Amino acid sequence: MAKNEFICDCRPINEELVSCVKEGMLSDEIYDSVAGFFKIVGDPTRCKIISVLAKNEMCVGDIANVLSMTKSSISHQLSKMKESGVVKNRKEGKEVYYSLDDEHVAEIFALTVAHMQHICGSR
Repeated sequence: MAKNEFICDCRPINEELVSCVKEGMLSDEIYDSVAGFFKIVGDPTRCKIISVLAKNEMCVGDIANVLSMTKSSISHQLSKMKESGVVKNRKEGKEVYYSLDDEHVAEIFALTVAHMQHICGSR
């Protein structure tokens, strides 16, 4: 398929609106980052970890106990989440404690949960 085959060849109905919206579009880099964020949080185990960490900072062992999983599997998920900026950690002695990177992660998660509860409740 030719590259231009996916470009719209129709005339806009509202040229002013189309132009205004196009000017407000973000960079491809931002859209790629947003998609990457949702890819990371799009895993049920990582969603559970976010839910846990939205309540309180916790060490790997405690998260593993809450979720009835192995420390190894939790550590693996936390590593991916830290790499992508979803969680951060701090060391206290031999223990490593994890928390959400900032309040935005908790807000996005809470809004998503509320939306899904609304959708599931309306069925």
